Amino acid sequence: MSAMAPARTESDLSFLLDHAGHVLRTRMAAALAEIGLTARMHCVLVHALQEERTQIQLAEIGDMDKTTMVVTVDALEKAGLAERRPSSTDRRARIIAVTEKGAELAHRSQEIVDGVHRAALESLPAKDRDALLHALNLLVTGHLATPVTASQTARRARETTR
Repeated sequence: MSAMAPARTESDLSFLLDHAGHVLRTRMAAALAEIGLTARMHCVLVHALQEERTQIQLAEIGDMDKTTMVVTVDALEKAGLAERRPSSTDRRARIIAVTEKGAELAHRSQEIVDGVHRAALESLPAKDRDALLHALNLLVTGHLATPVTASQTARRARETTR
């Protein structure tokens, strides 16, 4: 005896957003790997260049846990792209300072990120590009702005490392 699957009454928005996000992340990862960066490294460099920020602040911006952030900053330091320094406003805090080499690479990586985004948007008919961005912005600043608490936490899609 087999049960009939329930009829879908709405488009599978979860699948569409997850799949599009996953493929976009894989394309981004491949493009950034060509210059020796990960998306996380790019995120730290770009946001650390915007203003003086601590490792904790950068982890929050990049949605990284403490361990991932430490590993990311360690890799940036090892590559000579960033360094931990005392904050100019709070001597107890340490900030992530981007080196000259790191700033140059951040500008290059931003061009790559913009190119990946541009290619995705240009795959759509021109009339749909602005509509998609507008609708997504409405969702992330409105109905889908804040995650809800649930007894079982929703896991983010696992990214393959290789």
